[in-house]
Amino acid sequence: MTKRLNSDTKPAPTTLDDTDRVLLANLADDARQPVSELARNVGLSAPATADRLRRLETQGVIERFTVQIDPRALGYTLQAIVRVKPLPGQLHLVEEVIRRIPEFVECDKVTGDDCFICRLYLRSIDQLDEILSKVTERAETSTAIVKSTPVQRRLPPLV
Repeated sequence: MTKRLNSDTKPAPTTLDDTDRVLLANLADDARQPVSELARNVGLSAPATADRLRRLETQGVIERFTVQIDPRALGYTLQAIVRVKPLPGQLHLVEEVIRRIPEFVECDKVTGDDCFICRLYLRSIDQLDEILSKVTERAETSTAIVKSTPVQRRLPPLV
């Protein structure tokens, strides 16, 4: 089971040393590296590297090891960013609707006029109206098609 931080949970800040930073950068590049290879890259023994990994997991710095897929390989040729503004009294219902639609792959609850900013994967533009119709019964939406992603999801600064 994937361990996720509850949005109400605030982990205590962890101080990283240079070795931790190199280890995390290596894991971000390839989380499937054997511990022996990570150890070589950070200049530690394999047991010391394994201990560091366990410590970083225990401290909540490493939340999980995961896989990153290319949506295009699965036929998702378009991405859209959807801003969602629930109608009065519909906030929780809109959140539930978004959770149930698998094409919404990310959703942030935000401040401002819109309550949610979501990322949506589409196989074709024809899907957009069909998917959004499930949300627009309870909310206003504003959609932008993603042309490119100049900055892919990455680690926050590790300093």
